[in-house]
Amino acid sequence: MKRPTRRRAGFTLVEVLVALVLAGMIALVAHGIFGAALHGSAEVRAVRGSLDHKHEAHRLLSAMFLSVDVGTVHDTPFHGSGDKVAFSAWLQTSDGWFERTRIELSADQQRLVAILPQGTPIVLYDSVAAVEFGYLLQPGADSRWVREWLSQVSAPLAVRIRLTREHLLGRVASDTMVYLIKARG
Repeated sequence: MKRPTRRRAGFTLVEVLVALVLAGMIALVAHGIFGAALHGSAEVRAVRGSLDHKHEAHRLLSAMFLSVDVGTVHDTPFHGSGDKVAFSAWLQTSDGWFERTRIELSADQQRLVAILPQGTPIVLYDSVAAVEFGYLLQPGADSRWVREWLSQVSAPLAVRIRLTREHLLGRVASDTMVYLIKARG
């Protein structure tokens, strides 16, 4: 007579260990994928923040140069050299009014900053290795740029800012920005 076979009611130790190893491997793969997605998301946010900052810096510089006020008051000449520029412009205040403000743009501790009389410098660009300003004297096919602007009664037609910037991994890049100035005084 045959003995009736009994069914087991559980798992063997080997089956439990195999299941735990498989679950651990799946968890590791899922963790790697999720971690990479979070890291990629953080990089996208950092690049987006950098682009937003560059856009705001460009917008602020455009507003400053388009509202230059030269020649209306004796203490507001436009003065530019190769490494900094100082001028007065009409800037909007926090309560919506415009007021004449003296502005100086220069490099400070590897940054391009706008120095206003009200407070701390506004950082426009980071990681700046060198800044060079140029001033448009004459437009057209024979345009002429000069490295200094010394007129007490007028401003140039435009200001050129060349930034040499150090990026990650030691790469160096140059950016050239040209800002038009409103009608000369």
